Amino acid sequence: MILLKLKELFNELSGEKFLSLPGYLLKSGQDAPDVNKIEYDSRKLGAGRNGIIFACVRGATSDGHDFADEARRAGVCALMCEHALPALSDSLPIIIVPNVRASMGEAAAILNGRPAGKLLMIALTGTNGKTTSAYITRSIMRASGMKTGMLGTIVNDDGQSELEAQRTTPEGPDIQCLLASMIRNGVSCCVMEASSHGLHQGRLRGCEFDRAGFSNLTLEHLEYHGDMENYFAAKRLLFTEYMRGGWAASVNADDEYGARLLAEFPEHSRGFSLKNHDGRFYRCQVIREDIRGTDLDIIFPDSGRLSVRSPFIGAHNASNVLESAAIADSLHVPREKIALGIENTAQVPGRLERFDIDGLSVFVDFAHSPDGLEKVLSTLSGLKKKGELWIVWGAGGDRAPQKRPVAGEIMARIADRVVITMDNPRSENPEDIAHQVEAGVISGGQAGRHEIILDRREAIRSALRKAQPGDVVLIAGKGPENYIDFGDRKIPFSDYRTVLEWAQERQVR
Repeated sequence: MILLKLKELFNELSGEKFLSLPGYLLKSGQDAPDVNKIEYDSRKLGAGRNGIIFACVRGATSDGHDFADEARRAGVCALMCEHALPALSDSLPIIIVPNVRASMGEAAAILNGRPAGKLLMIALTGTNGKTTSAYITRSIMRASGMKTGMLGTIVNDDGQSELEAQRTTPEGPDIQCLLASMIRNGVSCCVMEASSHGLHQGRLRGCEFDRAGFSNLTLEHLEYHGDMENYFAAKRLLFTEYMRGGWAASVNADDEYGARLLAEFPEHSRGFSLKNHDGRFYRCQVIREDIRGTDLDIIFPDSGRLSVRSPFIGAHNASNVLESAAIADSLHVPREKIALGIENTAQVPGRLERFDIDGLSVFVDFAHSPDGLEKVLSTLSGLKKKGELWIVWGAGGDRAPQKRPVAGEIMARIADRVVITMDNPRSENPEDIAHQVEAGVISGGQAGRHEIILDRREAIRSALRKAQPGDVVLIAGKGPENYIDFGDRKIPFSDYRTVLEWAQERQVR
């Protein structure tokens, strides 16, 4: 952390082109305090902590301005607010900004020595595929010789240790601290997942990127964005607000929103496609595929070919491989290193994570949107040699209810057996959610070949118990999550561990 006078920090912030700071209220004659940290959670302040600015962030359920006096009593040296607080203005300095969430990220970047400017920064966005593409890209960059960190949905890797991530895109101060930790650990490249929420809320302020990837845009997060155009506008911010210098982007030409980005940013975009034979695009030819991986040839725009063995299956993962290969190629990574990185990518937790148990092929996957479900189910349906395809899935509460019957119809159309269960019900009744999914299953023609088991542990165990050798069982929706969210509480739960426990019990018998 860098120690700055509050006035120095304010002056740097007010010089930023994307910030408008209408006021700096400082009691006349008072010395500007020293600052070395931004904090947005009043529970983390403690007593007598000096050098901290408390950022009054407006959240979905609480407003940080309501905790400003508590922060003052805890000893913070200043407040960052979106409006004046007359009752406190004589007690400590107040910086007024139009958007605290965005400004605190920029302030944290300054206090951490602007770490993003010292790293090769790669951002990946899209509805599905971000996490797998991040793992592949990190593996390729490591194969090229660059020490590479990662910020994403599953883990935050600072180059020394991997810590479980709490959300896809952390709050701005947390991002900047993680980037600064990467610098201290000798990291030279950072791969980051950029969520639509993080982009829209300004959590990525203080970061600029050299490369970007766009995978797709499908029906998701409409409870937040309202409609697909607003959702796309949030993703598009990565390209309009966060790129720097001679940036380049790897964009899915098969996606309608990707096609719009290619048309809007032709000088910076490199398209990839599984369908289009346009020689300008990165393409691939699948040579063979089995339940354990895919042999494919990557075809480059210069007509070069690269044969690789990908540890991933499915067309959607071939697309993820192309996205990562295109990014690496734009950075002039040698193609043999691209192949090495792809082949050595570690299994991604909760992304078609495979278990072989007594003749069953069991997969745990994060697919929670209709598009993601359709892709994963279609892949597994095409690869199973015999037997039936089972799906255990439930829709999350307080999230895009319109997708529930759509997902139900997809499961009915592709899977042989459907078990509807609970995901994260949050404030909703799990039974009501399940019946909305069931309506889609019935309309898709699976009446009589489905059941509802709300207890997720029992739903998984029931499917595993009933499945026969040669069957494929997909447990989808939660992936690597280790909890079930009931809104007012979270209880520990893991699909992965439930499968392992069942397998271990079988061995004991």
